Amino acid sequence: MSSFSENITNQHPDRTHTCGKLSDVHLGEQVVLKGWVDTRRDLGGVIFVDLRDRYGLTQIVFSPQDNPAAHELADRLRSEYVISVMGFVALRSPETVNPKLPTGRIEVRVESLCILAESEALPFSISSHTQKTKLASEDLRLRYRYLDLRRPDMLQKMILRHQVYQVIHRYFDAEGFLEVETPTLMKSTPEGARDYLVPSRVHPGAFYALPQSPQTYKQLLMIGGLDKYVQIVKCFRDEDLRADRQPEFTQIDVEMAFATEEAIYSLTEGLMAALWDEVLGIKLRTPFPQLTYQNALWRYGSDKPDLRFDLQICNLSSAFKDSGFRVFDQALSAGGSVLGLVIPEFGDKGRGYMDRLDKTVVRKQIGAGGLIHVRIPSDGTPPNCSVKSHVLSEEFVTGAIQASGAKAGDLLLILCGKWPTVQEQMGALRLHMARELGCIDESSWQFAWITEFPLLQWDEREKRYSAMHHPFTSPKADDLELLSNDPAHVRARAYDIVLNGMEIGGGSIRIHDQQVQKQMFDTLGIPDEESEERFGFLLEALRYGAPPHGGIAMGLDRIVMLLSQSMSLREVIAFPKTQSAQEPMSGTPSTVEPERLNELNIRSIPEPE
Repeated sequence: MSSFSENITNQHPDRTHTCGKLSDVHLGEQVVLKGWVDTRRDLGGVIFVDLRDRYGLTQIVFSPQDNPAAHELADRLRSEYVISVMGFVALRSPETVNPKLPTGRIEVRVESLCILAESEALPFSISSHTQKTKLASEDLRLRYRYLDLRRPDMLQKMILRHQVYQVIHRYFDAEGFLEVETPTLMKSTPEGARDYLVPSRVHPGAFYALPQSPQTYKQLLMIGGLDKYVQIVKCFRDEDLRADRQPEFTQIDVEMAFATEEAIYSLTEGLMAALWDEVLGIKLRTPFPQLTYQNALWRYGSDKPDLRFDLQICNLSSAFKDSGFRVFDQALSAGGSVLGLVIPEFGDKGRGYMDRLDKTVVRKQIGAGGLIHVRIPSDGTPPNCSVKSHVLSEEFVTGAIQASGAKAGDLLLILCGKWPTVQEQMGALRLHMARELGCIDESSWQFAWITEFPLLQWDEREKRYSAMHHPFTSPKADDLELLSNDPAHVRARAYDIVLNGMEIGGGSIRIHDQQVQKQMFDTLGIPDEESEERFGFLLEALRYGAPPHGGIAMGLDRIVMLLSQSMSLREVIAFPKTQSAQEPMSGTPSTVEPERLNELNIRSIPEPE
């Protein structure tokens, strides 16, 4: 690169305006702008540059008549050079006015130019003028994330995320909450996902854990009398990743003393209403609808149902009872269900379509054993069932059509199996068909609360119960006596908040009674010694006057992802990890020198070849 040391001295004062600020009210003023060269055009000896910073674009003009030296130096400018210019604000000629830009009526006639930094050729284009072209691959953009962040699309997402932070701080401050920081280095209490462990140098053989959530600490804050706690906090889970997960993620963490479910719902709905109003200018309708876990699975096949469309699952078990069709009879005798889904105005689909739906979607993608369908032609001809009438009589098919409410022109899809697997399979088919129909309103925001989750779930591998949420979730008072003799049917005082088919938060009312907490550990098969070792500090605190308390944790990254209509969390995090938990820009994770491992009393074991 050519030397430009003569141009990098501080020849200009501080910038007077940003690149999105100037308008015709500034005409004739002398200004100083600083930023990146977005584009450069040489038109007949006059050089036009779009100068870009975080705030926008301003067209600057280098003409030999204004300053020959600046014009000569401008010939060296290329994309992403960092420059400082001094000049005066002038009106653009009428034919060059750009009504799409806030600064589109003016330009800056440059009198002085300083090149502050040069740029090599870019690995991909980041100009504002190329945003509609195909993006570079995500791998390449993550490798050069500092360049990717300059793209206006990414910049707007970072600005939106900042706005979300500010709304959260203002909202909870107005509600009387205290922002309290909890430790990042804490005790490992393995339950659920794997912890990230941090070795201690000063305590050889001992480890800290990075928090999966501040769960025990926020409960202790309630026992400590702080009454209302909130924290925007980093959490860490060493688990397999996908588009909506990261190994480190950000939670809006909330806890309240003397809380009830309705108090948590109202508080959370108020925050969502404030976010959508202040960030998007959209008024949400509250309160949000509530569905029990059981109802959500029966009606929508998911504990995070997408309510932007109205396809609902129907239970056809009674219609097919004693049908003589071996597949249905076996499922029902094993305590399973036969479920139906009516697809309106789809009954004229041909056999080829139905075969592809069965083999590619139902069997391969969803994992069900097979699809049975009934086509009800729109021309009034008899229904056509994929199972021959000598195997499944027309009487039962007609009964199922009546039970489902299907009409002429509709398609009835049928699956059978055990709870909750068949419900979830039908829920996945429901989503697929909604996309086929094009009936998902992408502009809609459909929130819902899912309530009354099971407290426990059976772990077949461990041959014991595990907590569906975490072991500090309170059972419903009516079900407390079932904890010792019928754990599978105990309902939890737990709740999730769902938006457009995605869980964005979850919480519960906590156990505040020491004896109930001990009973919970007993049901989970955690011996007294182990519970004392892992959670002794919390059990001890419960002996000193613990108030009833509860809370919720909301995924800030997911909320920003939805607000910005992004496809993955990686688009709304400044420096995210890939699906292999790597950060390609800096090369994280990396190995360290053997000397460092020796200090930590750690020996690295090479992977077997």
